[in-house]
Amino acid sequence: MSRVLLVRNLVVEIGGKTVVDGASFVVRPGEKVGLVGRNGAGKTTLLRVLGGALAPRSGLVERTGATGYLSQDPRGDHIPDDTNCLAHVFSGHGLDVLQTELEKAAIRMEEDPSSEHIHSFTDAQEKFEAAGGYAADSEVRRLASGVGLRDDRLDLTLGALSGGERRRLELVRILFGGSDLLLLDEPTNHLDADARNWLLQFLRSYRGALLVISHDLGLLDEAITRVLHLDREAEEATGSVVEYKGTYSQYLAARMADEIRLEKRSAHQEAEIRRLSTLANSMRGQTAKRARVARNLDRRVQRVSAEKVSAPKKRRAMNVRFPVPPSSGRTVLTATELWQAFGTLDVFEDIGFDVGRGERLLVTGLNGAGKTTLLKVLAGRLSPDLGSVELGTGVSVGYYAQEHEGIEAGRTLLDHMKSSSDAAESDLRALLGMFGLSGPKAFQDASTLSGGEKTKLALAQLVAGSHNLLLLDEPTNNLDPASRESTGKALASWPGTMIVVSHDVEFVKALDPDRALLMPDGQLDYFSDDMLDLVEMA
Repeated sequence: MSRVLLVRNLVVEIGGKTVVDGASFVVRPGEKVGLVGRNGAGKTTLLRVLGGALAPRSGLVERTGATGYLSQDPRGDHIPDDTNCLAHVFSGHGLDVLQTELEKAAIRMEEDPSSEHIHSFTDAQEKFEAAGGYAADSEVRRLASGVGLRDDRLDLTLGALSGGERRRLELVRILFGGSDLLLLDEPTNHLDADARNWLLQFLRSYRGALLVISHDLGLLDEAITRVLHLDREAEEATGSVVEYKGTYSQYLAARMADEIRLEKRSAHQEAEIRRLSTLANSMRGQTAKRARVARNLDRRVQRVSAEKVSAPKKRRAMNVRFPVPPSSGRTVLTATELWQAFGTLDVFEDIGFDVGRGERLLVTGLNGAGKTTLLKVLAGRLSPDLGSVELGTGVSVGYYAQEHEGIEAGRTLLDHMKSSSDAAESDLRALLGMFGLSGPKAFQDASTLSGGEKTKLALAQLVAGSHNLLLLDEPTNNLDPASRESTGKALASWPGTMIVVSHDVEFVKALDPDRALLMPDGQLDYFSDDMLDLVEMA
């Protein structure tokens, strides 16, 4: 097999805008390729086209062999919530149908142990075994353990999983499928340090081809050998795909060298155009000979202008500022004897604490410890089975949901902003612009945004709400490094009260929490740098 993916003269549109024009490249067996570009450049849209989830406007996308595609939000695949998790993973290998046939044959045999039903069960069992069904169960559970998905979660239905667990399950399904080509959109999101390291090792040794979008610099440096840069620096611009050989760090160095070279060439051409134009103008209106020379100079100006390159635009850094919070009572929030269970599973029990004005409380613990569930209870999005949450005087709560549950399909960015604030439309659009969501983007369907853009919209809604208590569940997820740094600095300098879940070590260090709540036990302690190892594992 000479190639697993062929792309030729590809044109991709979204919302009436041309994201990519004329892209052509090839991915061969065993190649590890990173797809990079700024938040909102169109990387996720391009990957959806490459994976067959979205049709291009024109051009050719040809996949050879089996393809595994991990989207940023697998819930958009509309698989029924009552689907068994293990059966869903088996479907990646076509084993779900054989398993269902085996279960039905077993039921028929139990109800009527006739020779016909016994023969039917034996036949179904042999087919399941020949397809590797019995060995598959242990393999799936090994992969699930690797990405940090607890063994008991495989026996539940899809609807019982959190968004992060649902994504890890989809990753297991794709890895189990044994595809010739993996198309992965932010695969390390929601993974703790151990799971991330396991995945990096898996991808390094993976024999198939890989095309990955990620803001995980470690993944991009350790697992890839080639970079495709989606070069689209502005919302109204049309993008192109530029190829670089080497790791992400090598790509950054090569791209910087390219930009310096283009800047020098552009400056030289501009200087030459000015020199020739000045000389031509000085010869006009004189002798016929000088007029001919002027015309020749004009033609040289036209030739240089036609060949002129554009200097790279300076990328504007995102400058986020949170407003001064309104005043509140001394005690901002009190949680008393909180208890939460899902079915027979106790997520946490007897959790109690209070948070003072201006305090920063970090909620930490391993995956599945109930951190996201606790924040949903504190935000009033989920009612506790036992216990209570009481807000202090004058407290206004802003909640950032890790899974962007508050972003609704069919509503524009501006509609979402209006639901968070009564401010004038011009002010709300200015807030969106502060997060790089400017111009016509304000009228785009919010559900079509990339993961990074959804994060920025949700943060813009927090700013618009003028809250004094922020409940933040992984607020730096999906952001590119520059946006993550800007957001982290803005939150670190904000004087309001925060309860935060994060596994971003640099963000937590900048935030400098006062106390930490260790889940699921609910143990409170003063924060120290010794806890950063646990943060990375969270």
